[in-house]
Order: sequence, then structure tokens, then C-alpha cells
Amino acid sequence: MRRYNKRKRINLIATSMAMAAMSFGLFWLGWILWETLRLGLDGLNWAAITQMTPPPNEEGGLANAMYGSFLMVTLATFVGTPIGILAGIYLAEFDGKSWLAHATRFVNDILLSAPSIVVGLFIYSVVVARFKTFSGYAGILALALIVIPVVIRTTENMLLLVPAGLREAAYALGTPKWKVVTMITLKAARAGVITGVLLAVARIAGETAPLLFTALSNQFWTSSLSEPMASLPVTIFKFAMSPYENWQKLAWAGVFLITLAVLALNIIARVMTRQKH
Repeated sequence: MRRYNKRKRINLIATSMAMAAMSFGLFWLGWILWETLRLGLDGLNWAAITQMTPPPNEEGGLANAMYGSFLMVTLATFVGTPIGILAGIYLAEFDGKSWLAHATRFVNDILLSAPSIVVGLFIYSVVVARFKTFSGYAGILALALIVIPVVIRTTENMLLLVPAGLREAAYALGTPKWKVVTMITLKAARAGVITGVLLAVARIAGETAPLLFTALSNQFWTSSLSEPMASLPVTIFKFAMSPYENWQKLAWAGVFLITLAVLALNIIARVMTRQKH
């Protein structure tokens, strides 16, 4: 009985500490979301999503920054996703125990844990410094390098969760390897793979450091990827650090928009994961 009471007390203490830690984290998260809503909605209006970034103390909006972010994030996803999925398929389905597979996983782990500013500096030295200009292309490459390791890890893990019986049944019917991968295992893991892609998109949507060294920024509307291009995270950073009230309001409006986009992507990913299980 004494041992039971001791275990009960220890369990109560551990549960209380866990609840306190959770409450501490939720408090700060709630405060951040409240400030984002309060200040973001105050600066959000029709002009903020339809006009270009303004000079100090003048009316304007974030249209060019929103367009630049959308374009670079979309193209980076289209560049990084096929590479990540193909590499994940190779690791899970073809030669997962070779030296090349071990080397690929090692490099992928490094890329997953590498600070995004390091990726930005790498693309700066390889692309920007060589061509002597900031550009949207450089920003896309930097964001794609962040997408690739996330998609590789997610794709490999999801494919490894597919029961081996499905593969064996297909092989027993004489199905070739490529068709087993594309029509059975990848199809079975489709929800998890798409979830990984959405999580990668949510991550790069708010990245600032890589774009500071690659795409830089642009106060005007531009569709040319060979020129400096505005993006929402960099514009938020620049406007939030300024002493001008109109820029600070637009920065909070941008924070609200990007938080809303990332929240929507995470909700979609959660829903798809729940459907899988």
C-alpha cells in the first residue's frame, strides 16, 4: 500500500509538471496569436492587399510582396517536391541499405538541421555572387533546398509504413517493380506524402533569412525572376524595424496574412493525416 501511494504521488507530481509546462507554452502561443489578430486586423484593409509597398508615411499595401512570396514558394515547391519524392522512393523501395543510401540519409539529416541562413549564404555564394545580382531564381533555389530534405524524410517514412504484404501480393501477380511503386505503395502512402509537402510549404512560407541573401526585395511589382523580388517575410522584417507608423501597420498586416496561410496549411495537413489513419 505504501508503494502504491508513493507511485500515486509521483504520478500526480509528474502530471502536474506536464500540465504546467503545457499551460506555459499555450499562454505564450495564445498571447502571440492575440497580438497578431489585434494588430494585424488593425492594419488590414483593401489597400493592403491591392496596392504596392509604399514610401514612408504614404498609403500603400503588400500586393507585390504577396505576389513575390506566392510565386517563389510555388516554384520552389515544384522544384523541390519531385526531387524529394524520388529520393524518398529510392531510399524506401530500391536500395535502402547501400552506402549511397546511408550517405543520402546523412546529408539529408544535415540539411534538415541546418539553419536556413546557411542555405541562403550558400546560394548567395554560388548564384548571387557569381551572376552579380539578386534574383527570384536564387530565392527559389534557396527555398527548394529547404523543401527537399523535408519531403525526402516524409516520403521515406510513409513508404516504410506500407505493409510488405501489399508488395508481395503484387509481385506474386507478376507486377514489375516500377508499377508496384507507382500504383500500390506510393498510392497507399499518398496522404502522408502530400502532408509532408504541405508541411514543407508551411515552413518555407515564413522564411526570411534565405531570401535576404538571394531575392533581396523590390518596392515595385515585378514578374521577372531574374531581378530582385519582393517577398512577404522580408517586407515584414524591413517594415517592422522601421520608425514609420504606416510601415509598422503593414508589417502586422503581413504577419496576420502569413500566419493565416501557414495555419491553413497545417490544418489541411492534419486533416489529411487523420483521414489516412
